[in-house]
Amino acid sequence: MTETALRAVSPPTHLSEANEPTSPVQRFGADEPLLLDAGVALAPWQIAYQTYGTLNAERSNAVLVCHALTGDQHVANRNPVTGKPGWWETLVGPGLPLDTSRFFVICANVIGGCMGTTGPASIHAEGGRVWALDFPLVTIRDMVRSQAMLLDRLGIASLFCVVGGSMGGMQVLQWAASYPERVFSALPIATGPRHSAQNIAFHEVGRQAVMADPDWRRGRYLDEGVRPRKGLAVARMGAHITYLSETTLHRKFGRALQNRDAPTFTFDADFQIESYLRHQGSSFVERFDPNSYLYVTRAMDYFDLAAEHGGTLANAFRGSPTRFLVMSFTSDWLFPTRESRAIVHALNAGGAQVGFVEIESDKGHDAFLLDEPEMFAAARGFLDAAAIARGIR
Repeated sequence: MTETALRAVSPPTHLSEANEPTSPVQRFGADEPLLLDAGVALAPWQIAYQTYGTLNAERSNAVLVCHALTGDQHVANRNPVTGKPGWWETLVGPGLPLDTSRFFVICANVIGGCMGTTGPASIHAEGGRVWALDFPLVTIRDMVRSQAMLLDRLGIASLFCVVGGSMGGMQVLQWAASYPERVFSALPIATGPRHSAQNIAFHEVGRQAVMADPDWRRGRYLDEGVRPRKGLAVARMGAHITYLSETTLHRKFGRALQNRDAPTFTFDADFQIESYLRHQGSSFVERFDPNSYLYVTRAMDYFDLAAEHGGTLANAFRGSPTRFLVMSFTSDWLFPTRESRAIVHALNAGGAQVGFVEIESDKGHDAFLLDEPEMFAAARGFLDAAAIARGIR
């Protein structure tokens, strides 16, 4: 796509959704700060969210879905920026494992995001400018704190289940560690108890790509009427490779050429995989704020649940009343099965009730977002059993 075409797609996310989202919003004033790990009391602030289904009279059927790095609250409805279906409509909806005729499903945009929850693209209450890099750094624990305050505002004291994959899975683990009395069951998928050195390295390459773009303007691109499109697109291209497996890439693309019979002997997109990655990059820049990308990747990097509990992961779950199902995928090299096993071992050591499923799949890390019947069956079985134990019909 040309630069002109890029500008002609949908309205930039920061203009359409960052401050006045189409989602419901809960706003917290100066007297209700969000206390961040960075030592900042963030106020005022807001959190955008979506709900599906009906909260029962006992308020016992609420399920919190936590989104991944570049996800948002639009888990099972059409996205207002892209026009695409919700990102987890394979799992959330009537008759699906997260059955919205049975459960009340909530999904909130994370703090530091760009779809209506306060973040670097939000307007600062003082001065009327966007926060940009003046916004404090946030952590996974901060994301969970903000969600807990949202639930308090909605009058939901405890959750039937917390569900999420990848960064969403990190939030699930943090919920179980920070608020065990509020979490009846937990379903962390394709995640780990901390971000590995390799994953931090991939994120740093992406951040440097954004910041190296001349239009980044030290984070003040919105004030200057530009956006670091090229840098963010490159960051997305690099990250997207980590979400797939070599088998998937070979099966989908191999070494096939893109709309040509022979190489052009130029740096055009000769191969289909090159064209695919360029499309992934160009479409991403229209729905995600570059500074938010810096902040949310950093939050993942800081995540280390054991470090919060004296260096012993089992201490995070000692005596936990929560029942768990941990799921991993055989071809996920971003969060390999050994990381899920570490979670399971820690839960066992902490005395928690835990099940574990490793799903055979060649689709890589993104398998948790795709049509994986074994994942759906395992999730349904776990949720059905937990619902019986909870007394939810």
